[in-house]
Amino acid sequence: LNMDLNIKSKMIFIVGNSRSGTTMMGRIMGLNKRVFTFNELHFFEELWSSKSDKNFLSKTRAIRLTGKLITIQRDGYLLQKDLKFYFDEARKIVENLKKKKDRIRAIDIYKEFLIYETKKNGKQIFCEQTPRNVFYIREILNLFPEAIFINMIRCPGDVLLSQKNKWKRHFLGAKQIPLREAFRSWVNYHPITISKLWNASIKASELFKKDKNFIFVRFEEFIEKPADKVCEICKRIGIQFEMNMLNIPQVGSSLEPDHPDKRGINKKRAGVWRKGGLNSTEIYLMQKITWRQIKIYGYETIKVFPNPFLLAYYLLSFVLKLGFAFILNLNPDGGSATKS
Repeated sequence: LNMDLNIKSKMIFIVGNSRSGTTMMGRIMGLNKRVFTFNELHFFEELWSSKSDKNFLSKTRAIRLTGKLITIQRDGYLLQKDLKFYFDEARKIVENLKKKKDRIRAIDIYKEFLIYETKKNGKQIFCEQTPRNVFYIREILNLFPEAIFINMIRCPGDVLLSQKNKWKRHFLGAKQIPLREAFRSWVNYHPITISKLWNASIKASELFKKDKNFIFVRFEEFIEKPADKVCEICKRIGIQFEMNMLNIPQVGSSLEPDHPDKRGINKKRAGVWRKGGLNSTEIYLMQKITWRQIKIYGYETIKVFPNPFLLAYYLLSFVLKLGFAFILNLNPDGGSATKS
C-alpha cells in the first residue's frame, strides 16, 4: 500500500478503559501479516492539544518530538531513554517530512512517524493501542477520517479488581515496570476514581456507537469465542483473518504471574471479581456509580451491604487520593517537545 501523509490507507485505533483488554487486542492485531501494533504512545493526551496544533514547530522541536515518539515506541512508555539516543534517526525523519511540507505541526510528526515505523517493520496498516484515546475520538476522526476504532468494554467489577492489583505487575513478571510506577499505580487506585473513569470511557465511546467505523467488543463475549470475534473484526476492517492471530502469550494479568510460554486466549479472565479480591464496600461503590451502564451492557450486579466505616474512609479519602494521583501523574516533560 502506498501510504502518504493523507493516510488514505486503513488505520486502527484500539480504545477503551484501562485494563479492559486493549493490550490483548493490540497483540492479536499485531500478529496479522499486514498490521503493525505500536506501543501506547500517549500522543493525544500528553504531546498534542487542539490549541498547540495550530502552532508550527521549529526544526529543533520537531526533532525532539520525533525522538520522543521513537523512544516511547522502542523502549516503552515507562523506560524512555534520553532523546539524544535517537536524534540522528529523528533528524532523518524530520528532514524527509520537510521535503513534503514547508511548515510542520505536531500532528504531521505523529503521522509521519506512524508511517515510518509501520514500513520499517514491513507492514502496511498501523494500529495504535493507547486506551485513553477513547477521550480523543472526535479529534482523531477529524485528523484521520478513515480511522477504524476497536472499542473494548469490560465488566467494571473485573476492571476494578485489575486496577486494584495493577501495582503488583512488577512482581508478576513485568520487570520492565519500574518500582516507582508500581507505587504510582497503588496511589492511583480508589474505587470511586476507577468507577468514574469507567463510566467516562463508556460515555465517551457511546457518542459514536452508530458510526460504521466503530467496532464495539464486549470483553467477556470475545474471550468466550475468540476465533469468531476476531474473524468478525477482521471482516469489518477489511483484512484477512489468520488463525495465528490468537496465538498471543498469556502475559499482562494483575492477578497471576506471566506465562509467556503459554499461548492463546485465557478464558478464565471473566467474572474473576465475583470470586474475591474486592470488599463489599468497593463493590457497593462500583455498582452505585456505574449502574446505568452496567444495565445497558448487560452486566449483572450482586446484592451487597457496605461497611459503614470503610464507606466513610473511601468517601473521605477520595479527594486526598485524587490529589496525590494528580501530583504523581504530572508529566515532568511538560509536553515541551511540541512547543515552538
